[in-house]
Amino acid sequence: MADLISPESPFKEEVQRFIEESGIGEKSDEILGPFSDISKQVAEAIWDAFLPGSPFSSLSWELLTFTLIVATGFWFFRKGRGAKDASGRERPTKSLLQYLLPEDIYTHQSARVDIGLYLLDRGMMPIWFALSLGTIAPFFEQNTIGALQRTFGASPGVDPTIPWRLFYGLVSILIVDMIFYWTHYMMHKTQIGWALHKVHHSAQVLTPLTRPREHFIVGPLWALGPAIGLAISGGIFAWVFDGNITQITILNVGVFSVLYALNGNFRHYHISFRYPRWLELWLQSPGMHHTHHSYLEKHWDTNLGLVTSIWDRMMGTIYIADKYEETPWGLAPKDQAEYTTLRDNLVTPFREIIRILGKKPKIYPAGIGPDLSSQKSRDVIG
Repeated sequence: MADLISPESPFKEEVQRFIEESGIGEKSDEILGPFSDISKQVAEAIWDAFLPGSPFSSLSWELLTFTLIVATGFWFFRKGRGAKDASGRERPTKSLLQYLLPEDIYTHQSARVDIGLYLLDRGMMPIWFALSLGTIAPFFEQNTIGALQRTFGASPGVDPTIPWRLFYGLVSILIVDMIFYWTHYMMHKTQIGWALHKVHHSAQVLTPLTRPREHFIVGPLWALGPAIGLAISGGIFAWVFDGNITQITILNVGVFSVLYALNGNFRHYHISFRYPRWLELWLQSPGMHHTHHSYLEKHWDTNLGLVTSIWDRMMGTIYIADKYEETPWGLAPKDQAEYTTLRDNLVTPFREIIRILGKKPKIYPAGIGPDLSSQKSRDVIG
């Protein structure tokens, strides 16, 4: 089953075979120092960025192709409507190529910054993956099983029928969704969290590469949340089923990953993908995330959920925009000036954290200051 849901790119496999047969990769097992290892990880990240093989990634060729196919269908059925320009306004177009891959989006400075942050994210990913799944997840899983055994005794040994497996998948999604919401909420509602999360919101255009656009020290938070959620769920159902749920878990995570990757591409894509309004009250549509990225004050801190809209409704953070509502992306101009280049996005969060810990007032560059309009500072929250 794992092989079924994790196909490799045939082209990448051919190149890898050539490398091995040619002897280029003969020294791959040599001992590496930490800096050599980091360089190797970054090189592999660049390799994977150009030749992604797993459909778990929203940037796999399969899912990118599917995204373009769905967007092409939107172009035909909507008669060119639904695409937004770099200012977040709808831009009807008669050209399919301009609809799918507009020049002003993909040549924008923000899109270039996405590439740099994405490669750094991929280089750091093995560290966060090992930390979350190699240490934290087993800890929470074993303690969950132990707590259930101490409280309720031996496992009931429930037969993992299809309905039970579906229920296990549903519980896992809801737990992960809850943890994601509260992590995201704290990113927006605390000063240090927002200083870091501004990197993601500084994207002035949305492309599939915007999804991993985060400051590199935020990686552990986004990795640990799902790992803890899945570990708690896995511990609960390992006790319910008396173990033997590894393959079920792989299938559940695989299905969820593929579905989220499909949805995730449109969350960060200039073409709006909306659900019927009644459904958006329960499930987050990609178009709702367009609103989340808007710097208009009425859109601040809204639609924080990953899968469902349940927590947004409970906390009053849901915002269901009109079908083609304007959503100018990025930060307010006075903040955007400090989070524009790749260097800005790597360095400014550290400066902001030092300022916050030192309880110093925010000082904007000359000519760029806080005002009393809808672009007032968000740094007063938290």
